Amino acid sequence: MASDIWVMQAEIFKAVGHPTRVRIVESLRDGERCVCEIMAELELEQSNVSQHLAVLKKAGILGSRKDGMKMMYWVRQDAAFRMLDHAREILLQQAHERLELLNQ
Repeated sequence: MASDIWVMQAEIFKAVGHPTRVRIVESLRDGERCVCEIMAELELEQSNVSQHLAVLKKAGILGSRKDGMKMMYWVRQDAAFRMLDHAREILLQQAHERLELLNQ
């Protein structure tokens, strides 16, 4: 049972384990957006963005709905943003520790 949870957790980390997918999640902090808006912000082709969106959706991080001809995406749970915030905190702490070592 516990190992199943670890596998599921690893799947979530794998889903956000690509810089483009991190950028996509970050681009959705302000709410739902269509693929065309995400493409424009990231300056990537639709096929590339769509593949990354599919990975994030399969992992349960994103939700989607069709709005006319547009496909809209949103982050299903704020915990995804907190996960990225925690990763940033780790990076800042590591940078601070390196700076302290350089100043010794």
